[in-house]
Amino acid sequence: MSFDPQYLKLTGHIAGVDEVGRGPLAGAVVTAAVILDPDKPIEGLDDSKKLTEKKRSLLAEQIKEKALCYFIARAEHDEVDKLNVFHATLLAMKRAVEGLNIAPDKVLVDGKFCPQITYPCEAIIKGDSRVAAISAASILAKVSRDNEMIALDKIYPGYGFARHKAYPTKLHIEALQLLGICPIHRKSFKPVQKILKQFTND
Repeated sequence: MSFDPQYLKLTGHIAGVDEVGRGPLAGAVVTAAVILDPDKPIEGLDDSKKLTEKKRSLLAEQIKEKALCYFIARAEHDEVDKLNVFHATLLAMKRAVEGLNIAPDKVLVDGKFCPQITYPCEAIIKGDSRVAAISAASILAKVSRDNEMIALDKIYPGYGFARHKAYPTKLHIEALQLLGICPIHRKSFKPVQKILKQFTND
């Protein structure tokens, strides 16, 4: 795909940042920060939601091999409950940027808000479709969180985490109604609160 020309002209170490996992009822919000190497272009970068699982996995490996640096960070489910998902996401983004072993000259973040960091930062709506480094970050975050939910499915069987990645699907809600919540569910989210009340009243 062709990225936004105004961001292609930026020079220096440009870090792209994106998150995955604001909407799910369980698990962490996962973020990634990536500084790509202009001398090692990666073909096929795009918004992770537009890519197949197989394509995302292949691109994630290329990003890890070719990027100048990257860092994957997170805010845990209990931090989401404590801070709310908005502030937990910004915290996870801050952790991702601060984890980079190369200081960025500028940080470009997908969305409307920037985390509190010491580097120049710009929030870009639909940035994962407009900026290559943000696309790369979205892919790393998505692959990392999906793999984590597949692993958690084995620890907490019956909820279907490997299938729906903890999003509030019909299957997930039905599992909650049957099993109740597990330790990684976000207790501040309304569907989970509803199940908690249901099991408390029974």
